[in-house]
Amino acid sequence: MVRLSDRAFDILRAQIEKSSGTDPASKIQQSMALKRLEKLCLQSGDPVTAAEIRETLSDIYPQFDEETLKAAEKANRPPGPLNALKWIPGMMVGAAGVAAVIWVLNLPYPMIRRPVSKTIPVVLLPSFISMDHNYRQAISLVEQADQLVNNATSRADFELGTSKVKLAQKSLDRLPVWFLGYYPERYCTLFGCSWRFTVDEFESARKAIGRMEATLFQQQNAQTQLWEVETALNTAKQEYQQATNLTQKQQAIAAWQSAIDQLVEIPPGTLASQMAQPKLTAAMRDFEQVVGSAEGSLKTATTIDAAKAFAMQAAVASQNPPHSAAQWEQIKRLWDMAIARLEQVTPDAPDYLEVQKKLAEYEVNRGIVATRLQAEKESVQTLNRAKEAIAAWQQLARVDQDSLDWGRLSGDLRKIITQLEQVQAGTTVSAEAQELLKFARDKDKQLQPF
Repeated sequence: MVRLSDRAFDILRAQIEKSSGTDPASKIQQSMALKRLEKLCLQSGDPVTAAEIRETLSDIYPQFDEETLKAAEKANRPPGPLNALKWIPGMMVGAAGVAAVIWVLNLPYPMIRRPVSKTIPVVLLPSFISMDHNYRQAISLVEQADQLVNNATSRADFELGTSKVKLAQKSLDRLPVWFLGYYPERYCTLFGCSWRFTVDEFESARKAIGRMEATLFQQQNAQTQLWEVETALNTAKQEYQQATNLTQKQQAIAAWQSAIDQLVEIPPGTLASQMAQPKLTAAMRDFEQVVGSAEGSLKTATTIDAAKAFAMQAAVASQNPPHSAAQWEQIKRLWDMAIARLEQVTPDAPDYLEVQKKLAEYEVNRGIVATRLQAEKESVQTLNRAKEAIAAWQQLARVDQDSLDWGRLSGDLRKIITQLEQVQAGTTVSAEAQELLKFARDKDKQLQPF
């Protein structure tokens, strides 16, 4: 059941037409009132009362005729279900037809709107209302976007400004530009609107939106660049702290320096550039401290590497002993050169303790070489003396046996044996000494009966 019957609608329409004037404003009021009543004709539910009709029309006709309201209320009471139902299809078709015509006449095409605006401009009321709404939205959103974009203090301002720019663009897109410069004064004359939106103002707003879109693009790119640089900077710091050797530290320092260079390259005049300044100062301070320490570490590491090179040569030369005294001398000189380089590292060097440990190791190795050198020299000298004694002993043993002093021969042999026993094992003469020692002992056994 419709809420307002056709009969009641006709009663109310007659009174509205009777009480309305012939001026354009009265015509618009009459049209608005009838549209409200038409909506009631299309709605299903309980029949409207006189009080509801009065409330519906109170803002347009505050003093609507009470007798007419009562007559309409009475006529709105359906005589029966069948009589009420038979009017519904016709009412719906009529209302749909009117709505379709109004929709077509309000299409944003000049060939339609121009003749309509000259003859029955009131039909374009929906377009004017939409224009008024979109204009106010566009102006408000442009102002908000301008404040957020051009006076941003954080990334959140850009995010909100981006959404405002998009909404402002949508509102501007809904405005029929070709129409604004010629016909909005009709609407403003009837309803007293305060806006005076011209094509020039529209173009100005369009340009403002375009500039803000370009600014947002630059600002967002700068923010992305800042975020990437911050990530690279933090990664370089972390890699430096976790580096386990000089090469890794040098790579981390190079990445750190590259990130600092990128901070400097952030486009000036952007919010990201302002945000980057304190980060750049802190990064430079930390980098200078680290580089100073790294330079000391690099110098110490270079010294250690040089010492290791000499130590490696000494270790290689020490392999497969025994060696001659001259070769042990050369090995000792290599250890001396390795130790001399480690002794150049000062106590304030970053890796001083590591250097001291290495220095102690090299000192022990040099001491071992010095001992082997001394043993080689003494063994060679001892063997040479033993050889001279053996030669003398053999010369003495060649004389006539009747005149031999067997006691002297035996005593000389024992002295030779003692000398040969002093030749240390692991020397270049130890094998020869062992052969001579065997010879001396055998001869000594032969002299025992005497």
